[in-house]
Amino acid sequence: MTTRAESAAHTRQALLAAASTLLDRGGPDAVTLREVGSGAGVSRSAAYRHFDGKDELLAAVAAEAWAVVADGLDVIATDPDLPAEDAVRSGLHALSDLGLGRPHLYRLMFATPVGAPAIPAAARAQDRLVFLVSRIVGADAARHHAALLFATAHGLTDLDTHGHLPPDKWHADRHTLIDLAVSSLPHTADADRGADV
Repeated sequence: MTTRAESAAHTRQALLAAASTLLDRGGPDAVTLREVGSGAGVSRSAAYRHFDGKDELLAAVAAEAWAVVADGLDVIATDPDLPAEDAVRSGLHALSDLGLGRPHLYRLMFATPVGAPAIPAAARAQDRLVFLVSRIVGADAARHHAALLFATAHGLTDLDTHGHLPPDKWHADRHTLIDLAVSSLPHTADADRGADV
């Protein structure tokens, strides 16, 4: 027998999935609580029982996306057979691929207002990236290098999304340029210990 809490959690997940689908199809303007309820197979009022409005719903969608990114980085970080540079590359490629594959979601992830539930999830993802980078540059320099790589990957993704990274001009794609940025990291003797995050 399903408990009330389990039913509520299931409805919430169905609402988030429906909102995410609508977002992918038409951006934030396509996400209305009426359409979300319809897509989830519940009433419009059900959406209001779980979210105060569209902004809160979209913030929850962004938080869920950041949590998925962080979970992916956790998997990468615990792979004992993956060299440190390859781990960083994999994480940055995954984030960049998300940006090109789901551009509305990606923009939402970076546009969430301060204080929204996405902030802790984004911080967790960023901390995992810092840990991965610390395995190359050491704990002391990890945050600065991780921030630089994160900004580089984000910028390259944005350029590519808007058609400003043509291969005939730069003779490279975003993955190649991300790889170049990662391979330019300085290696330090204490890198294997990693950062404490």
